[in-house]
Amino acid sequence: MRNRPGFGNLILIGGHEDKKGDKIILRAVAKEVGRGKLVVATIASDVPKELFDEYNAAFRSLGVRHVHHLSFDTREEAMRPGTLRVLDDASVVFFTGGDQLRITSQMGDTPVYTRVKQIFESGGTIAGTSAGASVMTETMVVSGESEETNKIGDLIKLAPGFGLIGGVVVDQHFAQRGRVARLLGVVAQNPRILGIGIDENAAIRIRRGTFQCIGENAVYVLDASRMQFTNVAEGEPDESLCVYGVRIHVMNQSDKFNLKSRRPKHFPVEVVLDELGVKKPDDDAAGAERGKNR
Repeated sequence: MRNRPGFGNLILIGGHEDKKGDKIILRAVAKEVGRGKLVVATIASDVPKELFDEYNAAFRSLGVRHVHHLSFDTREEAMRPGTLRVLDDASVVFFTGGDQLRITSQMGDTPVYTRVKQIFESGGTIAGTSAGASVMTETMVVSGESEETNKIGDLIKLAPGFGLIGGVVVDQHFAQRGRVARLLGVVAQNPRILGIGIDENAAIRIRRGTFQCIGENAVYVLDASRMQFTNVAEGEPDESLCVYGVRIHVMNQSDKFNLKSRRPKHFPVEVVLDELGVKKPDDDAAGAERGKNR
């Protein structure tokens, strides 16, 4: 389901999305394929074949007929015409997890990157899970302690990403790996950037400056635009980071967030389930009860 040129879609997943049950998140990705093809890019992974086989099976079970594999280990391979041809007629490119620096270092400023950007800008969908989600922003997190208080001398390390969306940083496996402190460190360093933390088996679908949450777990938005104080600039290296006045929004499935106004809006869970044709958990029970009463 391709948008008009200039209005591509991003689907960013927090990792460990459901591949065997209702597959709600992957179902949302599959819906965007239309008559084109879906390319699974395993560049971030050190087990590319195994990962492709897993996603190939999941997407084909959702009715996607044309699933192709994009994989290479060097920039030289990324320059080859045969590598680029894999992306011909692709309407969706899906980046798997692994190491986001592998993606940027192997793909950055290559014909493959240029083609992926063209697909996005012509109205296609670029999706990514875990590292494949973090790499989509102009700035990405590449390292930083989880589940620990930030120290001024150990603040998060950032690097340039693909730049398909600006003004945000995405962190994944968010609640599962206790990453709220490190995302706070990111927005404290630059309050212009909106921090988005995505849980495992949760995702955001970004269209025209608004994102919608998909999946059974939560999405967090850290907004430091009204930050009152932080010691990030003058604190000692062994001093704990302190930051006042950061707003945190916690959203679940179907909720939407306007990236321009920075405002969330609640929607019933059924909005996404109905759109994707997924039965609600009580549908079968209700149907069985009606059958008994006939």
